[in-house]
Order: sequence, then C-alpha cells, then structure tokens
Amino acid sequence: MPSLCNDNIIPYKNLALINNKIDMLIVIGGDGTFLESIQYLAKNNIPIVGINSGRLGFLANIKISETEKAIKKILQGKYTIEPRTMLELSEPEIFESNNIALNDFTVHKLDISSMISIDLYINNLHVNTYWADGLIVSTPTGSTAYSLSAGGPIIHPQANTLIITPIAAHNLNVRPLIIPDKMKITLKVSGRTDKCLISLDSRFKAVPINTTFKLKKSKHLAKILNIYPNNYFNTLKNKLLWGADKRN
Repeated sequence: MPSLCNDNIIPYKNLALINNKIDMLIVIGGDGTFLESIQYLAKNNIPIVGINSGRLGFLANIKISETEKAIKKILQGKYTIEPRTMLELSEPEIFESNNIALNDFTVHKLDISSMISIDLYINNLHVNTYWADGLIVSTPTGSTAYSLSAGGPIIHPQANTLIITPIAAHNLNVRPLIIPDKMKITLKVSGRTDKCLISLDSRFKAVPINTTFKLKKSKHLAKILNIYPNNYFNTLKNKLLWGADKRN
C-alpha cells in the first residue's frame, strides 16, 4: 500500500497501485518514455504531461528549461486536457492487459527475411493484399511517428480516423489509406518464414507468421495535458522545421 512521505509525497511501489486519486502524471524523458507511461494510465483516466529530456519531443513537448514555468501554470490551472484516440489489439491477447497504443500497431517481417503477405479486411470486407516489408495501423497522434517515415499523411490529432500505411510495398500503386476510426481492422499475415515481428507502441514480440490480428479504436482515451493552447501546428513547425527555409 502507498504510504505518506514528508506529508506531501506518496510513493508507489508498483504500477498496480496507481489509481484515480492521482490528478496527473508528469513524465520526464522523450517520446518513448511518454508512450511507455501512457499505456498504464489511459485505463485509469489520468492526464499526463511530458517534459522533454530526449531528442524530438512531439509528445513530451515541454523543454527542460521551461519546467518551472510549466509547473507554475499547471498549479494555476492554466492548461487544457486533450483527449487522444487510442488503438486496441483485441485479438490475439499477446500483450495481455496492456493491449492499447497511442501511436500505432505494426506488423513487420522478421530480421532480413523475405517480404510478407498481409491481407487487409475492414469491417470483414477484404480490401487489399499487401506484399511488403510490413504494415502500420496508426492513430492520428501516431501519424507523425513511424507512419510518417513510411510515407503516410499527417493527420490532426482530433480527426476521427485511422491510417493504414504499407512499409516498402512491392506494388507501386499501393498508397496509405485513411478510414473512419469506427471501422474494425483485421490483418491476416502469411509468408515463407516461421515468424513475423509485431509492435504496439514501445512493446514488440515475434509471433507465428500465420496469425490473424484484430484492431479497433479503444474505448479508452489518452488525456494529454497541454500548457500551450492550439499548440499542434506550432509543434509541426518547430519539430519538422516548416518555414525554416531561408527564402521565407
């Protein structure tokens, strides 16, 4: 059980003890630390704020040098809480209770093996068969992560969509696909090797190649605390260096 320390600090021995009595969690680290933390908090409905000690900082977007100013704003109530769509791997139960992701789910060939085949079904209707190195199913928040590096579009976090992005597809006419987030996605994987690699944000595992994955929008929402109103477009400009051309 948690015990009081110096009257104001409550230590927790493990994540299972965290409950809804916590007002928010302040995470110091990069986006990877932020993603790893949020998988444990989303189901508890606890807001999270990130202080960036990493490199890029799309999610943990408060600079270390601004920590004191940020905490003062939070204590003064000068912040907003942005709900973000999360993705759920409903079948199979590979990651047990931590089956949700803020950014994306990815299925990928293992090591340097030959490409894999992925049949995509949306609401049980066959849409396409991808011959590729892999496939990414991303939330709008994750559109600026792995999906973007694979040629996917940038989607505003408040858009009610999911993005399906192939990785190094063998067909030149294959492009990323944007669908409403109410739709359910099924991926059937096959190939010449015994296993493929899957990831759910920061978690990954090798699984048998002939596995079927079912994905849907999670009933849980990530709650990201933001001290900068209307910050998303400023984040794009700062992190992607938009407008940094000397001709501007």
